[in-house]
Amino acid sequence: MSSSKPNFLFIFTDQQHANMMSCAGNAHCHTPAMDSLAESGVRFTRAYCGNPVCIPSRFTLFTGRLPSAIGLTGNNVEAIPPVPESILKGGMGHVFRNAGYKVLYGGKQHLPKMDIEDLGFDVFETDEREGLADTCADLLSKPSDDPFLMVASFINPHDICYMAIRDFAETDFDHWLLKTGETEVKCLDEALQLPKGMSEEEFFSSVCPPLPDNLEIPDKEPEAVSTMLRARDFKRKARENYTDKQWRMHRWAYARLTERVDRQIAKVLDGLRSGPNADNTIVIYSSDHGDMDGSHRMEHKTAFYQEASNIPFIINYPSMPNKGIVDSDHVISNGLDLFPTLCDYAGIDCPSHLQGKSLKPIVEGNAPENWHKAVPVESDLGRMIVTGRYKYCHFFEGKNAEQLCDLEVDPGEMRNFASDPAYASILAEHRKCFESVFSTIGSTKS
Repeated sequence: MSSSKPNFLFIFTDQQHANMMSCAGNAHCHTPAMDSLAESGVRFTRAYCGNPVCIPSRFTLFTGRLPSAIGLTGNNVEAIPPVPESILKGGMGHVFRNAGYKVLYGGKQHLPKMDIEDLGFDVFETDEREGLADTCADLLSKPSDDPFLMVASFINPHDICYMAIRDFAETDFDHWLLKTGETEVKCLDEALQLPKGMSEEEFFSSVCPPLPDNLEIPDKEPEAVSTMLRARDFKRKARENYTDKQWRMHRWAYARLTERVDRQIAKVLDGLRSGPNADNTIVIYSSDHGDMDGSHRMEHKTAFYQEASNIPFIINYPSMPNKGIVDSDHVISNGLDLFPTLCDYAGIDCPSHLQGKSLKPIVEGNAPENWHKAVPVESDLGRMIVTGRYKYCHFFEGKNAEQLCDLEVDPGEMRNFASDPAYASILAEHRKCFESVFSTIGSTKS
């Protein structure tokens, strides 16, 4: 980096899981823009969101606090009180504005009982698609008198949500979503189209993504998961009624929507790379949460499974000492660790309320002291810690309320090892770690 303060460009998508990139080995999705960031940057494979749904995850990204800090567990914000002024004033935009940065936000917001301006940002674009890409590219191609922190929040591949909603719409809310989501449905229908001139037989035999290896429902799955599916009945019906062909079409459309947003990101990166800010701008790429993508016969998010909670996270800048690195050693939280990382690179004192750690030492090849032993994730369903190889989940209610996953032995999470005697010591260790992590962070639910 130059001696002047660095600029920051934070690009994030909506509902993209960590493996939905060709640089992550996905042969059914071509993402050259995302890949270009990974090829000359550092890609973290063990990155997790703060909560695998939109509103609480986005709250964490821009405040550095877990959603339970305001009593938030999911997208239902009616039950929580107004966000305290102390949290708003400690938001990312205010901290960077006070340090002399221009703080710019474009695209989707979806925050709990506040707007992004309440966290100190200036909104430069409200479009979440092509308009956002064009405006970002234009701004980045021009010189800036002051250092900037720019956020580009894209909507896709979130349009995949509308497939199951449309297939099984029953409630007034489902029909309202379809009525007001004309753009979303149009983009979904475009993504569902087969390649021109290709027969359906050829499509399914050679082009359409196969069923996931972990298609089936896991042994001893926590009852809270099926309860969650019944709460939005189209989710239950998708799990019970989708045919193999429909699941494959869901995966096909999800990949096309990811490629769509990749093309928009390419415009943004072209604007940056062709302009005067390229040499002094740190680019960070991530997503707010993932999508189940057919795994365990599920679509949408909310669950703690890898597809919903493990998200892409890439850091890239021209002068970084290590390029093309894939870090699988450190478990990180995109929400908790983003804010401290930006502060560290900017030379800003990290606010005392932040609960994460800076990734700068890892990016620069220095072994960080006292790195996370576990990363916390919250949900409407319960709470989880990820220690790397293992995930331990404690659900608020229902049978099989404890879930222990061994991602090395069972990467598809088809087994619950919590009742396996061979894992008794590991279970005990993770119970203790879980209590330590959440007692330190604090939570409004026990």
